[in-house]
Amino acid sequence: MLVDNAVEGDSRVQKAARSAADAGWHVTLLGCARTGAERRWHLGDAEVRVLPLDAPRVVPTDVRAPRGVVSGLRGRLVARGGLPLRAVRLARRPVEHARVRYWRVWLGDRAWRRLEPGLWDYERVAGPVLDGLRPDLIHAHDFRMLGVAARAVDRARAGGRVVKLVWDAHEWLPGARPRRDNAGWLPAHLGYVREYVDHADAVVTVSDTLAELLVRDYDLPERPTVVLNAPVVEAEPAGGAAPDLRVRCGVAAGAPLLVYSGAMAVQRGVDTVVEALPRLPGVHLALVVADPAAGYVRQVTARAVRRGVADRVHVVPYVPHRQLVAFLATADVGLIPLHHWPNHEIALITKFFEYAHARLPIVVSDVRTMADTVRATGQGEVFRARDAADLARAIRAVLADPARHRAAYEGPNSPLPTWTWEAQAERLDALYRHLLTPTPVPGGGVGWVGVGGKGWAGGEGVG
Repeated sequence: MLVDNAVEGDSRVQKAARSAADAGWHVTLLGCARTGAERRWHLGDAEVRVLPLDAPRVVPTDVRAPRGVVSGLRGRLVARGGLPLRAVRLARRPVEHARVRYWRVWLGDRAWRRLEPGLWDYERVAGPVLDGLRPDLIHAHDFRMLGVAARAVDRARAGGRVVKLVWDAHEWLPGARPRRDNAGWLPAHLGYVREYVDHADAVVTVSDTLAELLVRDYDLPERPTVVLNAPVVEAEPAGGAAPDLRVRCGVAAGAPLLVYSGAMAVQRGVDTVVEALPRLPGVHLALVVADPAAGYVRQVTARAVRRGVADRVHVVPYVPHRQLVAFLATADVGLIPLHHWPNHEIALITKFFEYAHARLPIVVSDVRTMADTVRATGQGEVFRARDAADLARAIRAVLADPARHRAAYEGPNSPLPTWTWEAQAERLDALYRHLLTPTPVPGGGVGWVGVGGKGWAGGEGVG
């Protein structure tokens, strides 16, 4: 498996690697991160290796610029002394957009080589290690590792080996917010995916809505396998009993406790929750975050001070993902206050399932897929995104009758049995076995046929 991060904060990747190893596959999970030296550990029987990206970058030489135009563009990007940084950025945007248009006309989807050459870092670091492992199947998580995996497949085929490629699309890239103030970021990555998506023998993704978008955008011959970001469900979390959220926050039993768990950024709407708290006397908010000292977390707590609710806002660090459901269970309401953004509209996100398995009523903004699900199941309330007054109304409705909302998790119509990682892992295992099952080919021998109808005769067998 391949992923473009340090693994530890990515529960989907951790669960996929561990469950595949539990099913009998020999799994090596390669991460790539800004770290000083390679790190190794195990997730169950899966080996994890996080490779350092900090070695000197190799500049690609397979695409050269014609003389004249590009050098002139570069010259105009030089900032004149004394201008504020924001003014410099605004001044250079027309030049950046012109540069993007130029390279896209000249190179098409291959323009990422000039617009985002940092993508080569993942190839430089992970490519040789991947070749040395000689895998039968590569599971590439998210978009950056798709090209790394595709080129490894090409090298293996050139050497007479058959390697299957599964691309796990975690998000809808056209709807993503660019990761930097960079006009070329999104078109570069879109071209990168388009260049390599045809190498995938199967595509996996996180929701039915996203599966439909991927079929449309990339003309996929088969609908992707949907593997939900559901939590692991077991009687006793690994590493012992989970800590108690209320104890961590210092909130007494009986005091209303809201919880927001996960990454924090402006578009995730936690500011709206803080703005709602003055309308909710006596109600506490727990923020379960990766880094309580992070800049945006400090901005949110400063807002709480200004609104006079700082004593009711509690910031606590993550617990291991296998303990999270039990950790959340002592809260009263799980919050998903997302702003409207394309990727927010199309998925049931990880925290949605975590809250559900903790039997928490969910209060969610009116982002399409989650709002529709909450309305259908009755497991919570929906409010207008970015509307603090309406959020307070929804929270009051849940706190007034929590049993009615928790009832959605009980009985024969409960969605929880299918909202487990164990159920999703069975889908992944079936997909791997399908891809790696030899099939007869005309003229004798065996071949391997992927779900998209692709296949190559011959090879060394599977293992």
